[in-house]
Formats: sequence, C-alpha cells, structure tokens
Amino acid sequence: MTLEKDIKPSNGYIMLFVFFILFFGSIAAFAIFESAWFLAVTFISFFILPGLILVNPNGSRVLLLFGEYKGTVKKNGLFWVNPFYTKKKISLRARNFDSERLKVNDKMGNPIMISTILVWRVRDTYKASFDVDNFENFVVVQTDAAVRKLASLYPYDNFADEGLDEDITLRSSVNEVSEALEKELDERLQIAGIEVLESRIGYLAYANEIASAMLKRQQATAIVAARHKIVEGAVSMVEMALHQLSEKELVDLDAERRAAMVSNLMVILCSDKDATPVVNAGTLNH
Repeated sequence: MTLEKDIKPSNGYIMLFVFFILFFGSIAAFAIFESAWFLAVTFISFFILPGLILVNPNGSRVLLLFGEYKGTVKKNGLFWVNPFYTKKKISLRARNFDSERLKVNDKMGNPIMISTILVWRVRDTYKASFDVDNFENFVVVQTDAAVRKLASLYPYDNFADEGLDEDITLRSSVNEVSEALEKELDERLQIAGIEVLESRIGYLAYANEIASAMLKRQQATAIVAARHKIVEGAVSMVEMALHQLSEKELVDLDAERRAAMVSNLMVILCSDKDATPVVNAGTLNH
C-alpha cells in the first residue's frame, strides 16, 4: 500500500532567477553575435516555467510523473519541480458541509426530517487523490449514509406509554448523538484520507405528515405528568390536614364525614378552576 510522501522540491526563486538570466542573456547575445544557437537557448529557457509551483498556506500539490506518484508538497512558498510532473492541487483547509434535510425513520419507525453539519479536511492527500474517485462527492454520500444509520439507532423522543425507556434520544441527547455521528463518519471517511473535525445534528423535526399528531402527543404527555404531580401533592395535603385535625382534636369525624372531606379537598386541590364553596349556615347535619 502506497503512503503519502512529503517531499521538499527545489527553491523556485533560484530557478526563476535562472530563467531570467537565460532568457534575457540569450536575447542580448543573439543581438550581439547574431547566432541561432542563442535563440535555441531562449527556447530552452521556457522549459523552466512549467516546473514552477506556488503552494499557498494550508494547500498542497500532488506530483505525478507519467502516472507514478512522486510525492506531495505541503510546505508553502514558490518551488520548482520536474516540468514533466503532473501537479494536482488539493486544499488542506477545514471545510463545512451542511447536508440536505433527509426524511428517515427513527428507531420507533416514526418519519423524521434530519440534517447534519460536518467540519472536515483532507489529512492524507494520497488517499484523497487515488483511493477514491472524487473525495468531495465521497464525503457527501457517506455523510448521508451515516445520518440515515444514526437516525435508525435512536428514537426521536422518549415516550413512557410505549414502554420505551431509552437513555439516549435524538432530541434530548445532543452530545451523545453528536459523538456517535462523529465516530461513524470518521470510520467511513478514513478510506479517503479525510479527518472529521466536528459533526452535529443541524436540523431535527418530525415529518410533516405526523408533526401535528406528535405535537398533540407531547402536549398530552406533559399534561399527564403535570396532573400526576398535582394529585401527588393533593394527597399529601389532604393527609396532612386530616392528621392535624385529628391530632389537635378540633373536630371528631366519622368515616363518612372523613370520606366526604377527602373528596371535597381533592376536588378543590385538583380542579382546573377555582372552587366555589357553599357555606352551611346550619348544623353539621343540615
């Protein structure tokens, strides 16, 4: 297996100076001596120019000689290489990729819309150039595949009525899901020499056909949870009231009146609206 080779070519400024010396010197010599040999030197000097390469910061040039890989220039500056080299330019800068919103099914089979934001860069220029056909398109396709797989592994949300007890969900476990996505992408993109710097979910929502129903479901779940807390608190308050009435011997309640009092207190404490009490101006029996 061929690995990336980092080479250090000749100084381009020296070869550029040599070109100017040969070019202008041969022209001057031809004007003085009028010899055709100096025109040949002028023609030969132009072979220096195709060998000059300029490498910008965080850039690289992959060098090939008649289909054979010779190395990669990563150091920035002006250099000179064999004029017959084929020079492929590859950027080493970090790049952003915001994927399209994909319609996939989560672990429970619910259709959702999801997209991801990926930050990546080329780490190995040899793999990026020769192990895959088009490394930029490879990143796009593999990212979509990784997002589809990730969405099928986790539920969108955790619903108790389905007996689902998942610690990690797409909606609430942002860090865990992002780490799993980053690991999946890193494994897929290693073949192309791509380094994953960061990946996270950019958009997440239910698909349009079930969004309204799921919103009502979430609201109902929230209402049930709130009611549970209200009833739990109301029971504690009724128990406290009966205990203090009995302890301080303020009133002697039989089982029937105790049941009526519990019923009235529960209605008052659990009602959505303010209770309207009826004042009894007679005795306890009337």
